[in-house]
Amino acid sequence: MFFFKYLRLTSISFIFVLLFSCDTAVPEQHWQKGNLHTHSFWSDGDDFPEMIIQWYKDNDYQFIALSDHNTIATGDKWYKLKESDKKNNTLEKYQKRCGNWVESKIDSSGTSVRLKTFEEYKSKLDVQDSFLIIRSEEVTSSFGKKPVHINVTNIQKKIEPIKANSVYEVMQQTLDAVHAQRKKLNVPMFAHINHPNFGYGINTEDLKKLNGERFFELYNGHPAVHNEGDETHFGIETMWDLINISYYNEKKPLLLGIATDDSHNYHVKSSDHSNTGRGWVVVNSKKLDPVSLIEAMEAGNFYSSSGISLKKVHTNKKRLSIEVDSKEDVAYEIIFMGYREGSENMEELKRVKGTAAEYVFEKNDLIVRAKINSNVLKENPYIKGELEQAWTQPIIVK
Repeated sequence: MFFFKYLRLTSISFIFVLLFSCDTAVPEQHWQKGNLHTHSFWSDGDDFPEMIIQWYKDNDYQFIALSDHNTIATGDKWYKLKESDKKNNTLEKYQKRCGNWVESKIDSSGTSVRLKTFEEYKSKLDVQDSFLIIRSEEVTSSFGKKPVHINVTNIQKKIEPIKANSVYEVMQQTLDAVHAQRKKLNVPMFAHINHPNFGYGINTEDLKKLNGERFFELYNGHPAVHNEGDETHFGIETMWDLINISYYNEKKPLLLGIATDDSHNYHVKSSDHSNTGRGWVVVNSKKLDPVSLIEAMEAGNFYSSSGISLKKVHTNKKRLSIEVDSKEDVAYEIIFMGYREGSENMEELKRVKGTAAEYVFEKNDLIVRAKINSNVLKENPYIKGELEQAWTQPIIVK
């Protein structure tokens, strides 16, 4: 109970700072780009951790979390190469990059390679104040045929998949286990609900009932997750708004939206594969360490993107201001969405074509967020025709 009160107070305190800070110059912002959902040979990815991490390092990310299914990459594990690995020259690429670091053996069953543990690959690739590797686990459970996957960022001890009597109970008991570990170890960590529309396993009503959840995947780059929904299921962005209306009315902290790759495939690039570079978060944190990043994210001090970069996201007691880090010959529009007194849904408040816009709060506004669209087709999209977008986090105005 103390933990939930702490979350509530933290959220309220942050909103107070946002809305009642001086209405003057925009504070300096320090953007840190990262991906919190990635897979390797430790579960069902198709490359070695070091190779995956190096890609993110080479492509201007500041942090990465390998979130393999039901493991935190500890202990002695030897991976036996498959025919697909041989076809992709996976071991040869690994040896070329890492040299004598690679440990392999050949016996009658084939070629096996020892997977480096979290502590090992972190020690090799982590760079203080420049590139951070965060321990993570995708706690992979189910109820019946419905998948229930929950990532835990900065986890310290493995959490076993939960067996329970409903999808809601699986989620809530997983969240409770995360909160208990955080309190016991006094280490900041958080859970986020993964790809609700994967297998259409998690619905809006179950998410509304949760206590203590602050994050879920607004965007996931895997081709099987149905971000857009279908004729009988809400799209994820609509789910997000409906959940936050419910949370607001029940006086729960708002649910914050994360974008991720959920990458598994590193050798073949196509919309049929779950590749790197599709979704990420950008956190406003001067320090690059797990504590600082988690504090900023829990305060809502970040945005999510599938391709658009922002220069500025600023809120004070009067307005929300957005400025895009624009590209030449690209058209942008900034859409302010809001939940108002007397309404049952989020509605469009203002739409501006251009690279900068602000929305001045009105007296009946309760929640406001912004979505930024572009006319640029996403390179290697998860679905044909996908355009680059970005989303700011919802804020409580009143």
